[in-house]
Amino acid sequence: MSRPIHSAPLRRVTAAACAALLFVALAPGTATAADPTPSPSATAPSATAPSATADTGLAGLDPRITEIMRKPDYRNAQWGLLQTDPESGRVVHSLFPEQFFIPGSTAKLISVSGPWHTLGADHRFVTPLYAVGARDGATLTGDLDLVAQGDLTMGGRTRPDGTVAYTDLDHTYANDFPGATLTPENPLAGIDRIARQVRDSGITRVDGDVIVDSRLFVPDPELVPTPTPLIINDNLIDLMTTPGDRPGADARLDWRPKVAPYEVTSAVKTVAAGKPTAITVTATDGGTRIRLTGTIAADSAPLLRTSPIGDPAAFGRVALIEALERAGVHVTADPSGPNPVGRLPRDYAGRPRVAAYTSPPYAQYAKLILKVSHNLGANLGICLLAVTAKSDQCPAGFPVLAGFLDEAGVDREQAQLMDGRGGNPADRATPQVLVQMLAYWQRTPDARLFREALPILGVDGLLAENCRSCPARGKVFAKTGAAVGGDALNDRLAVGAITIAGYLDKGGGRFDTFYAGVNGASTPGADPTEVLAIANDLAMIAAYLQESSSP
Repeated sequence: MSRPIHSAPLRRVTAAACAALLFVALAPGTATAADPTPSPSATAPSATAPSATADTGLAGLDPRITEIMRKPDYRNAQWGLLQTDPESGRVVHSLFPEQFFIPGSTAKLISVSGPWHTLGADHRFVTPLYAVGARDGATLTGDLDLVAQGDLTMGGRTRPDGTVAYTDLDHTYANDFPGATLTPENPLAGIDRIARQVRDSGITRVDGDVIVDSRLFVPDPELVPTPTPLIINDNLIDLMTTPGDRPGADARLDWRPKVAPYEVTSAVKTVAAGKPTAITVTATDGGTRIRLTGTIAADSAPLLRTSPIGDPAAFGRVALIEALERAGVHVTADPSGPNPVGRLPRDYAGRPRVAAYTSPPYAQYAKLILKVSHNLGANLGICLLAVTAKSDQCPAGFPVLAGFLDEAGVDREQAQLMDGRGGNPADRATPQVLVQMLAYWQRTPDARLFREALPILGVDGLLAENCRSCPARGKVFAKTGAAVGGDALNDRLAVGAITIAGYLDKGGGRFDTFYAGVNGASTPGADPTEVLAIANDLAMIAAYLQESSSP
């Protein structure tokens, strides 16, 4: 298959939009109602065989929805729609329910469900630190080995009450979307806790090394972003630039987590209010030398950018050595040296465990992944499933996921997945399979927990700013998705998909499952903000489905 070629001006846009996420703000209220008559072509039946979810076309839909679908902007696009009452099994609305659509991040409904079921909502990751060597009083002659367990945050987002913090637009999207913010928690919190436990165990000197054992699984570059067994701060360096006191002054820079040998410098200048803010981040020496250049307007809010951590295991090793020093434990090894994996023992039988960090329950991590569309966490779930199958190869997680779907009564042949995030070009899903996945959770004790882990319209996550004053606010629980690329031929954006799927609170304890999506749309021009109009339409369709009475 040939690879699409995009013109240079569209490359950055494509990279951002293919993040399988759109953060949109809708005007308060709902759109003006209209009463169009659906054309015969709009209600043409699917070519698939009849099923319990055969097409009902546009008949009975809220006219505000049909008005959206019949916009000239969508004349070459394909709509899919499915709404069901999971208790009775009744199909409320259905349009091409068994046709493959590009899912975008609605694929996370499947990829997060697998680890949630397999590990359990209450599963906690325990990351141990072993003393490998001989101990004489307060001195360990040997190594401290940190055995990574695939903990997504290592305490870096954990609040005092044990829940996992997130912002509505996560720092992992800072390079793609304006407005990303940081949680206040210390990204090195788990590492610091382990270091204090070592000191509390009575060790104050290590005549040896600190090693990160990352043998849990092999990072798979086919999963982008690529999960690693040890993850600190999502494997990112956060870079926050604030305007100086006046135009011409140096901008102020803060960054985290501050771990050697990472060095960050800035040549960003403050420009007059209203002038362009444009900051470029470059990294050299394996990502350890980071430099910011460009301008920031005097009236600009602080601007967040990130730079990837090139070697998460080596980064974790240095972070732990520095944390041990802060805790009063001296390590004789050179902190700037490599992670000496050749010194690792075959196993840790008989080795004393001197420290461990225990994570929040997996349901909290699932909530983070779903609320902010956390791509690294979604891909990590595939690797964690492989580990449950006693494999260190991430692709071995897909058969585990397949087995779960079979057990859950979800027709997995109506899904095609090559990753967990929904960003691979091969990923596809029918409206029916996503609704089946949603309906499965309604039959489990975790029904409410799973539903409330999704973004809530007008309340939180990626739907926080949508429909804040409309009647459906707080009554739609849904995962959004997007896949957008460049159209160099027409100097516009090719919108592979904008999708939304989740639950509609219809009152009286009834939660309808639903999917709405459009594939094959395009924008008038190359401005990425034009995609927001399409995302706006999808969010409003969800709102109208919630508001409408069943036919």
